[in-house]
Amino acid sequence: MALGAAAVYVALGLASLSVLGGVCGASAPGSLSGLLPPYDELYYLGVRAYFKEEWERAAEHLEKSISTRQALRRTRRRCHDECSTAGDELAPGLGTEKGGSWDLLVLEWIQQRAECIRFCLGQSVTPAGQLPVSMDIEYEFGTRNPYNFLQVTYYKLGKLQKAATAAHTFFVANPSHLEMRNNIEKYRRMSGVTEDAFNDRERELEKHWEFYDAATLAESTSDWTRAVERWKECVNETLKQTDDCRAQCVVASQSFPEETDSTEGVYEKAAALTLSLLSCKQMCVSLVSMRPGRISPQEDFIPLQLEHLHIAQYKAGDLKGAVKTLRSLLLFYPTDPDSLSNLQLYSESLEGDAEAQDTGPSQEIASYVSRALAEKKLLYFGVENLDFKFIDPDLWTPEGIVPESLRESWRAERELLNEKLKEGEKWLEVDDSGFYAGGPVPLVGVTITMDDLAMNGTNRVVLDGVLSQSECDAVMQLASVAASVGDGYKGRRSPHTPHEKFEGLTVLRALKLAQDGIVNQSDARLLHEIGERARTLLHSYFRSHSALYFAYTHLVCRSAIPGHQDGRLDLSHPVHVDNCILEPETRQCWREAPAFTHRDLSAILYLNEDFEGGELFFTDRDAKTVTARVKPSCGRLVGFTSGPVNPHGVTAVTAGRRCALALWFTTEKHHRDMEREQAEAMWAADGQSVVKEDQEDPDSALAPARSGRSQTSKGRSKERERVTSGRDEL
Repeated sequence: MALGAAAVYVALGLASLSVLGGVCGASAPGSLSGLLPPYDELYYLGVRAYFKEEWERAAEHLEKSISTRQALRRTRRRCHDECSTAGDELAPGLGTEKGGSWDLLVLEWIQQRAECIRFCLGQSVTPAGQLPVSMDIEYEFGTRNPYNFLQVTYYKLGKLQKAATAAHTFFVANPSHLEMRNNIEKYRRMSGVTEDAFNDRERELEKHWEFYDAATLAESTSDWTRAVERWKECVNETLKQTDDCRAQCVVASQSFPEETDSTEGVYEKAAALTLSLLSCKQMCVSLVSMRPGRISPQEDFIPLQLEHLHIAQYKAGDLKGAVKTLRSLLLFYPTDPDSLSNLQLYSESLEGDAEAQDTGPSQEIASYVSRALAEKKLLYFGVENLDFKFIDPDLWTPEGIVPESLRESWRAERELLNEKLKEGEKWLEVDDSGFYAGGPVPLVGVTITMDDLAMNGTNRVVLDGVLSQSECDAVMQLASVAASVGDGYKGRRSPHTPHEKFEGLTVLRALKLAQDGIVNQSDARLLHEIGERARTLLHSYFRSHSALYFAYTHLVCRSAIPGHQDGRLDLSHPVHVDNCILEPETRQCWREAPAFTHRDLSAILYLNEDFEGGELFFTDRDAKTVTARVKPSCGRLVGFTSGPVNPHGVTAVTAGRRCALALWFTTEKHHRDMEREQAEAMWAADGQSVVKEDQEDPDSALAPARSGRSQTSKGRSKERERVTSGRDEL
């Protein structure tokens, strides 16, 4: 039977007072009792030791603050689950007869649950450890700043493996932090640091994103069975993370809402507290659907997963599963024409299987939607009648949930949001790199073979005649002798496909091999010189108004492995964008790690054509619609801007060996290729001049670093200043 809303609000408010009363005023006894101490106190101790350069103590307290916070979250979830049925035996007595005591039973039910949670927490957490922490501490841990301190602390202690792990964990959530990016590159070059060090210590909270990425990868290779498995895991993990977040809202200590009206009585205050609780639960949708390092969530995260899942199930031949998933999706958007059309298609394909045709939605999804709608109804009631402020995190909320008096403003907000989303899509179609194709080609003998129009894109060009046949032969000979011992790949299987071998060589490595007598000095210098030639051409053709620096130069050979080519369907290099992470399903491209966000221009200078496959191709942002193809040949240079207007990949090399010089350029001086400059300095020390294009730097000071995300807002509301160490750079 329905209970009086006001009575429930009062009961919840008094129960919250009961929980808070048990911890207020208590001092923190530390961890001598075996109970969890306040993690904010441990963090302060760690930071204090850090600035005193007491590195062992700093590492100890910082690690304890992180582990204590994680243990506290687990304890809260456990207590939430253990107490989820406390007081349920009172439910049969919650009648509504006139003169009954149902309101007292509600209060007793709430108090029993409060007592259960209080006792459970008291068994594992000190009273001080149960108190809420400040917003500053929440921000510090939310931005992973403890790992910022830890990476320097471990570096000072000589524990480089741990330092690299801390650096990587911090960088995942702060992809535009240039100092940390530089530190990570330094760690990679340090002796004793293995690739295993570069893992995310917070990955347990982000497992749903791992499944998401694995599912999209399976889709890109048309492995539909695997895609179904990964999408199911993604949906389940997303629901699990959402439930965990909601449990924190219930069990974590809460402060009462600020008193804005002294005339408010117990009912109003209890309602405000319970509405804050419901709002906290609703906002878990945004928190769970936000990747680390981003400032905006993935809209319609669960419906998006369900859409991918039902398509994957259909293509994998699981029509019954596809019907179940599609009916689950329709709970969010009951009138969506595409979903209804797909449901009809699936039902027709299952003709004769009445059981499969009548398959209902997932029970978990049905409960999720039902609960969300009930919470939204209460929240919008509070907005209409109690002046509560609520921002709905979902696009799928039906208009019928919104009170009539709020619908006009609600519709206006939705229209504004849709306009912004459309503007964002239009904006993505514009190349904001600052480069403009169509400039002159300053070298004699070089011709434009394909331009933007011929390549169906923006800021793309194919130039022929950049190298002579003899120059191609000389660099191919250099590749044959040195590439397998060049940069560590040593002819191993390609990192992109098991069907090819991959070899690489940098200019500095070529010089050192020349000094050791393994290759000719003239060939090493030629490798350097042709890179300068490519820069001269692209700097002119793309009409750059700023200096253009080498970001990286890599002589790369891909060789087909004999006997491993039959039935091959993969690519030599999957579709990607050079300076951002492409999400084909949303047509977005995120400028964050592991993409090299500082790259501005990309180029490939081909050395041969005596192989099969290996064509460069460009696509639309869906990573499927091919817009242009380029067949390699000696002396052919392909140049294009490195951003989201130019997704590209390489078809499989099915026979022979494909060699090319890959080049990336940047307008940011502090991201220039230091290895290349080291090689130039070594040549200069030997009294040898090198061909080098003069670069004019228009500003004596370094240009400010670009934002790590080009597709999100430039600012973060209420941005707090991060605690900085002054020692971010090693």
